[in-house]
Amino acid sequence: MTDDRLIVALDVPDAIAGLQMATRLGDAVSFYKIGLGMLTGGGLALANELADEHGKRIFLDMKLFDIGATVEAAVQGLSQFGHDFLTVHGDPHVVRAAAQTKGDMKILAVTILTSLDRADLDASLIKSGEITDLVQERAGLAFMNGADGVIASPQEAALIRALPEAAGKLIVTPGVRPAGADLGDQKRVTTPAQAIENGADHVVVGRPIWANADPRAAAEAVLAELRLSDQ
Repeated sequence: MTDDRLIVALDVPDAIAGLQMATRLGDAVSFYKIGLGMLTGGGLALANELADEHGKRIFLDMKLFDIGATVEAAVQGLSQFGHDFLTVHGDPHVVRAAAQTKGDMKILAVTILTSLDRADLDASLIKSGEITDLVQERAGLAFMNGADGVIASPQEAALIRALPEAAGKLIVTPGVRPAGADLGDQKRVTTPAQAIENGADHVVVGRPIWANADPRAAAEAVLAELRLSDQ
């Protein structure tokens, strides 16, 4: 059985490239993330095709943010497709609205984007404090307002897992890079095995897999690392 702790981010230009990549990965990968960047390139159609025709699990990384009524309507529309995960920003009013119409989808709240550091938060006028403290605070609020899980840096996964509100909740970690991989646009990173050891349920890996000359071998290397973490 394929290890669905690995979610491959199909951050490629369009649905055609995404389907070609999924074909190359074959049965090595069972869970895919379709992000906002591919939405105008047929991303939702690709998500439905991968789920309905290939039996793949799907994580829609839309990071929804709007007034409550609009979030409710958007989540209700997306819920009809029966996909597994959907992201929204972790503001309490957004999480509450998403939880109203999610159906069987799991709502994952974004705490603080893993590409941001304290300087980025200062530039956005986000309140002072250590990022780890802010992530914990936002995660706790998200859980209390109906989130099924959170998106957080693997470096903060252990802190979130220790929260009383985190019992039975999911932690999904982007910002994961296999040892020796280029960091790209991520600033708060760790290896897949360390992320799982820190309390993550799923790790999201994109560029180190789809940009590799042999994507399947790259995915299998991540999966092997995850299996080693179980020993």
